[in-house]
Amino acid sequence: MRKISWPLAAVGVAALVSAVAVQGVAASAGRGPATVLKFSRMTPVTGPYVGPANPVRGVAGGGLPWILTAGSGSLKQDGHLMVRVRGLVPPALQGTNPFPDFRALVSCQSIGAGNTATITNVSTGDFTANGAGDSTINAQVSLPQPCIAPLVFVTGPTGTDVWFAVTGG
Repeated sequence: MRKISWPLAAVGVAALVSAVAVQGVAASAGRGPATVLKFSRMTPVTGPYVGPANPVRGVAGGGLPWILTAGSGSLKQDGHLMVRVRGLVPPALQGTNPFPDFRALVSCQSIGAGNTATITNVSTGDFTANGAGDSTINAQVSLPQPCIAPLVFVTGPTGTDVWFAVTGG
């Protein structure tokens, strides 16, 4: 009788492990697209990156140095982008943000025609920014495939194609 109960117990444990594994896969599949980039720091434009002389991924820096209290966000594989900035202002203007809106721009290294390395930059629309330099950007962008080494910039509103902060630190 004991010899029969061990094989039955082993089959029962194997079935239980399989059921848990299948539920785990199903649960993870329901969580949505994978996170491509998650960041808790951004760096404001400063030093040699102020102005057009040293663009980053083809994007010129703002015409003045900026400061930033906090910047964070995430980019999902499907292009869902969340960016939150606090205190993004140029100190030369007494710490007041002169722009009513910010945008976010995602820059990807990608592969172009003829298997060449390319840079693809995609921008969101405008999102409200207050005088203290606070803004939350929640947008969907069309990422190139592949999107290698993405950077996220906070830029001026439409028509102001310079960056004020970028991911990294």
